[in-house]
Amino acid sequence: MGRIPDYVGVSAFGIKMGVVVPGSDIAGMVCEALAKCDADGLLDDGDTACITESVVARAQNNYVTVEDIAIQVREKLNITPESKVGVIFPILSRNRFSLILKGIAAAVPKGEVIVQLSYPADEVGNQILPYDFAEKLGKHEGDIITLEEIGNDRFLHPITQVDYIELYEKVITGEGAKATIFLCNDPLAVMKYNPDGVVVANIHVRHRTAQKFKDKGYNCITLQNICNEGEAWSEWGLLGSNLSSGDKLKLAPREADKVADEVKAWVRQNLGKDIEVIIYGDGAYRDPSTGIYELADPQPAFGMTKGLRGKYREGLKYKYLVDKMIEEGVDREKIEEELNAMKKDTYERNSFETEGTTPRKVEDLMASLADLVSGSADAGTPLILIKGFLG
Repeated sequence: MGRIPDYVGVSAFGIKMGVVVPGSDIAGMVCEALAKCDADGLLDDGDTACITESVVARAQNNYVTVEDIAIQVREKLNITPESKVGVIFPILSRNRFSLILKGIAAAVPKGEVIVQLSYPADEVGNQILPYDFAEKLGKHEGDIITLEEIGNDRFLHPITQVDYIELYEKVITGEGAKATIFLCNDPLAVMKYNPDGVVVANIHVRHRTAQKFKDKGYNCITLQNICNEGEAWSEWGLLGSNLSSGDKLKLAPREADKVADEVKAWVRQNLGKDIEVIIYGDGAYRDPSTGIYELADPQPAFGMTKGLRGKYREGLKYKYLVDKMIEEGVDREKIEEELNAMKKDTYERNSFETEGTTPRKVEDLMASLADLVSGSADAGTPLILIKGFLG
């Protein structure tokens, strides 16, 4: 396979690399793979190399244990093993949250963990109740739904068939703590249970949720405040972490911008190509079949080179313009000429030429594309090369 023909538009390739282990020179491995791409005529100025966050974090040996989490929860909330701790709006996930919950419960083995779930689904669309359940109970926004009201015939996750209420209860009691679980969409409802401290566990609106507690003077931290310092750490704390093996979690990579910058600099110096680099996580994709929003990371890109930051993808609405010119009687050759000429001009975002084309962050789109190409199973391509996207 050689250079991509000029008539090919945006394309993305999964690039195979060797196994990455703790201590690996991840930037060096990526650069070696990109050198092969260059030798085969597949690397050009304007390309973007996308590296999955998982291998970056593994190379950094960025792992924490349940005990590490427990110690930090106790320290940062200033609580004791006998305390009561509230956990607000966690997502329903074995991979993303079960071990975090185990660490929180391990912080209070003689106390109580009060988990408040949102309904009818968590913030990324995992259902905990049928959509009309609260309405049938006569519940309104802000009302508490107890486990007794739900009953024993509980709603199972539509894809995995997991009973997350049962799972989270077992995780908590397995550490010796008492488990209290209820559902309510008003985050402050947990205060009726008098917790000594609160962990805000949602992801995308965590700051807004936490501010509600801080405004009332309550003892509160977010997942980002846990494991954001120490021997293994990430500026994202426990956000973006994944289940590893045993009682270990792999954190999101730390200082991912530095890794991206290192790769870009090496490619420029040694291969003479000017590329951009992204360290990506979950794509911002909502499954239309299940309504599940795949973005369980705080954002699609954990790090990137400066050339991508704050950049938006926007342009002409070709479908609209072509239809308009056809209706005006413009022939095909002239339409192509007009479109090529228009691409050189600048338009306001609210102009009719860009009508219907919503500007979106380049980092979000490319990280999502890379995630879809690489997948999370056995593709073995932690490096994705995107061509033609930046023009």
